Amino acid sequence: MFLNLGFKSVTMDDLAKEMGISKKTIYTHFENKEELVDVCTLSTQDTIDAMISEIVQKGLNAIEENFAIKNVFEDMFKKAETSPMFQLKKYYPKTYEKLMQREVCTFSDCIATNIDKGIKEKLYRENIDKEMVVKFYFILAFGVYDNEMFSRRMADILKTEITVLEYHTRAIATSKGIGILERELVKHKQ
Repeated sequence: MFLNLGFKSVTMDDLAKEMGISKKTIYTHFENKEELVDVCTLSTQDTIDAMISEIVQKGLNAIEENFAIKNVFEDMFKKAETSPMFQLKKYYPKTYEKLMQREVCTFSDCIATNIDKGIKEKLYRENIDKEMVVKFYFILAFGVYDNEMFSRRMADILKTEITVLEYHTRAIATSKGIGILERELVKHKQ
């Protein structure tokens, strides 16, 4: 409900009704809505991390892997009207900060590993500054959520994320990698 309707607009009454329990029951487990949002957000991140781990285990090449991970986010957030990240930052800044601290590590590790894999597969150029590429991609990927230049509508953000992934991949890919990127872009548009 938080992802689909927004953190601010979903009330404790709405949650109780949806779960078929009393609001009092919710308050026996959570002191307030902020604590519930915090737990739900970190639980959702755990789910995303597990899904990413499953994708990495599939043995896809580095570029296919990035698109498969992007698909996880699209599936999870496609019903959201506006950016959950923007909502968290605006209405639950402590939760947002916790999430971002965790995301920096998770995202950086994931992208660095993907870059190493892509270099071994000769899909990414060998002479890239891996640390700088990770930083650039992080700024681009999260800037979509955190910048006034971009729409807050989730449908627009998801389209922009694909453009960011394409931009990132073209910046580091070999000609072999570009061929796979082009194929993935066609598959994604279907």
